[in-house]
Amino acid sequence: MDKDYQSMAFEYRRSADMDAAKPARHPVVVVGAGPVGLATAIDLARQGVRTVLLDDDNTLSTGSRAICFAKRTLEIFDRLECGEPMAEKGVSWHVGKVFFKDQPLYSFDLLPEEGHRRPAFVNLQQYYVEGYLHDRAVRLPALDLRWRSRVTGLEQRDDHVELTVSTPDGDYRLRADYVVAADGGRSPLRAMLGQESKGRVFRDRFLIADVKMKADFPTERWFWFDPPFHPGQSVLLHRQPDNVWRIDFQLGWDADPELEKTPERVIPRIKALLGEHAEFELEWMSVYTFCCLRMDSFRHGRVLFAGDAAHGVSPFGARGANSGVQDADNLAWKLKLVLEGKAPSSLLDTYASEREYAADENILNSTRATDFITPKSAISRVFRDAVLSLAKDHAFARKLVNSGRLSVPAVYGDSPLNTADGEPFAPSMRPGSPCLDAPVTVDGAADWFLSHVGDGFTAVCFTGGAVDAARAEAMRTLAAGAIPVRTLLVAPPGRGGPGLLEDRDGLLAARYDARPGTCYLLRPDQHVCARWRSYDAGKIGRAVARATHNPQEVAA
Repeated sequence: MDKDYQSMAFEYRRSADMDAAKPARHPVVVVGAGPVGLATAIDLARQGVRTVLLDDDNTLSTGSRAICFAKRTLEIFDRLECGEPMAEKGVSWHVGKVFFKDQPLYSFDLLPEEGHRRPAFVNLQQYYVEGYLHDRAVRLPALDLRWRSRVTGLEQRDDHVELTVSTPDGDYRLRADYVVAADGGRSPLRAMLGQESKGRVFRDRFLIADVKMKADFPTERWFWFDPPFHPGQSVLLHRQPDNVWRIDFQLGWDADPELEKTPERVIPRIKALLGEHAEFELEWMSVYTFCCLRMDSFRHGRVLFAGDAAHGVSPFGARGANSGVQDADNLAWKLKLVLEGKAPSSLLDTYASEREYAADENILNSTRATDFITPKSAISRVFRDAVLSLAKDHAFARKLVNSGRLSVPAVYGDSPLNTADGEPFAPSMRPGSPCLDAPVTVDGAADWFLSHVGDGFTAVCFTGGAVDAARAEAMRTLAAGAIPVRTLLVAPPGRGGPGLLEDRDGLLAARYDARPGTCYLLRPDQHVCARWRSYDAGKIGRAVARATHNPQEVAA
């Protein structure tokens, strides 16, 4: 039976740090126990980094909030060892349909090929995501989760950050080598540093209604422009677990937000969509206005900003929570190496540059979607409606329709951590790309490639069979280095054996443009950072040095 994560209240416990003679010091303090803060803290703690996670509340999110979690985010949760319950509970989907007035225009498939462990998206209420992350967090001895602990002061020092924390038992001070601010769109830590997010506020309002009902709608994303049941506006329909459906109604800028979320206003809108005699219950309602904005820099000394604290987008395209979890994925391994003295602190600058690039990409896509969905001038609406009128019969017009370009992970193509290709390759898995999954066979059992990649640097070598003694020795040397590199050997279909991943259907080689001898180097966040047509331990070592911002070793 599912836990009732919505009604859980977690116990406040007095920290021993409050009774210390001087402020206790920790390697990392994460502020904010939403999906981003939890993911960051889990990633650090499961790799042995002592981490304190502070949250000013003692509950998980109320209402469904973020519901749409992308394939890449699920793969990150798999690496954190909490993806399976999310995939099992979530409603999987990959097909969307777009309507104009009362006519279907077209459908799209976000995962048209087979051979992936995870679906394109699952719909899952945010309180479930936070609940499963919490269940994982409390099993980690290196993670100290402190509820009802509000950060009220922040001072940056040369070698640490000092925080003031307010609790039911009073205030105390706490020191950290680094602080991760994942404290939401109204980030108090951002304000304490005198920083702000800049961007664009969209002059429109939307109603979210989470409705409990039994319905025969297929598990797809349906989006209407100017439907007869809500003329002149847009509507989005999505299914969630537990017979809950998310319905978004565009209201217009002049709508009264308090009035519009009353049952007297919400119920007639839903009946207009479902039918006058439809049976349903209102579970959660909210009226929102949104922005597309970000901080100028995600790093300020020893404070690193992630998730909504660093950037914000419109909900069209499900880019908010997904990009925040990818922030955590990018940051944790870099913090670990810096704390261990295996990489300079400048490696953290690449967290900022890579994720600022990703935020700009998300903001661009969200802004374009919002401008199409909510045209702000008569000529814009004429253009939008002309495109929609043509889209049913003309493929070129469908490419112009924008009901929200759905979340995709960023490719860090210009990252300074990449080693440029020196030989011809197909561009699809170029350095900076997130890894693609594929089915493999290991010791006779069916499995998935990404399940074997792990948390560290990984060399993936496509081989025709067993390796010779010289290669085996080079692999051992790389594995024993200051920054270990684990080697995965991939064999062609039908040629598996002990210690090999058998590319069961040949999809792994096809997706990575690999032939016997091809070698990829993967970062700890499962992004490609280098690739070659042959295995060379020296090149791998130099690529690791580049990927960890160790310039002396790159030149060696």
